[in-house]
Amino acid sequence: MPPSSHPSSYTASDVDNLREQRAQVVESKKEPVLLDNEIAFNEAVIEGKEQGIQEIHNHIGEVNEIFKDLAVLVNDQGVMIDDIGTHIDNSRAGTAQGRSQLAQASKTQRSNSSLTCLLLVIFGIVLLIVITVIAA
Repeated sequence: MPPSSHPSSYTASDVDNLREQRAQVVESKKEPVLLDNEIAFNEAVIEGKEQGIQEIHNHIGEVNEIFKDLAVLVNDQGVMIDDIGTHIDNSRAGTAQGRSQLAQASKTQRSNSSLTCLLLVIFGIVLLIVITVIAA
């Protein structure tokens, strides 16, 4: 009979072998549990990372929208600045033209004043002559 058939006939080395075999069986049974736990943990980690990536993707989309809005604002302000520049140039030209017209009006007014004085003097002389002729 082999030693394994009678428990009393086991030697110390056989007992040690049996203990090792039991320990291996226990470990092999624990290993799938650990693997299941590790798989669940890894899946949770992966899911968390996927959520993080999705959040980053959403934030990048929001930043993209902000930059698009900013580009529209900058473009609109560029157009407004161009309009302001055009208005300034038009005002400058209008001011120069107004100065020129004022200078011309001033000359005309001075010459009209001189002409009016001359006409008054001539009218006075003619009136003096007429009065002298009538009185004589």
